[in-house]
Amino acid sequence: MGKVIIIDTETTGFTEPVEPIEIAWVQLQAEPMMDLEAACTVVESFEQRYQPSGPIAFGAMATHHITDEDLLNCPPPDDFVVPAETAFLIGHNIDYDWNVIGQPDIPRICTLALSRRLWPDDLGHSLGAMMYRLLDKGKAKSLLQDAHSAYYDVLMTRILLQKILEKMPKVRTWQRLWEASERARIPVTMPFGKHKGLPIGELPDDYCEWLFKQSDMDPYLLKALRMRAPKGQGSF
Repeated sequence: MGKVIIIDTETTGFTEPVEPIEIAWVQLQAEPMMDLEAACTVVESFEQRYQPSGPIAFGAMATHHITDEDLLNCPPPDDFVVPAETAFLIGHNIDYDWNVIGQPDIPRICTLALSRRLWPDDLGHSLGAMMYRLLDKGKAKSLLQDAHSAYYDVLMTRILLQKILEKMPKVRTWQRLWEASERARIPVTMPFGKHKGLPIGELPDDYCEWLFKQSDMDPYLLKALRMRAPKGQGSF
């Protein structure tokens, strides 16, 4: 099979145009998935900083502590190329990184969506929160001292991925994990707005009609709305 890549980026901020200033990835051994320790073994890694065309936002700088001066003489972001024969890209909130690296036509597995579905509570699902949730607190604290370095975030995502797979014993192919990720990304409650938290099946019809008309609506929310049962026929 093709390569299974965990990827993370640090960027110039959240205001477009957003550019990557640090990209890291690890390639997993991937097989055999029946042996999770072997499947999640790192066989190759990559880490590189890039000099963007514009300044780094101060808010982003305060998060990753990378300054414009740190990037002098680094290559431009356009130099980055996803490894050839990549079959799956994995990340925590993978769509953010996928957008930043140019939206390559590669299936994406989101550990954030899977975490929210497997641990459905309000105790936090950020990468750092998941480390404290799943690991010894001392080990988590030590790992998080290097958080918001793209490479260390990738390594923590690898740990989280293995914990996710341990909790899903019937999922033992990457294709099935991708399918599970796709299902997990479909919201069961309204994620924002005046009806935030309301089950999708209970949303008012006129509000759903309005959502369908928005040009920038999240495709997974649209899937949830299409699955929504008509009023009087129960939820989906």
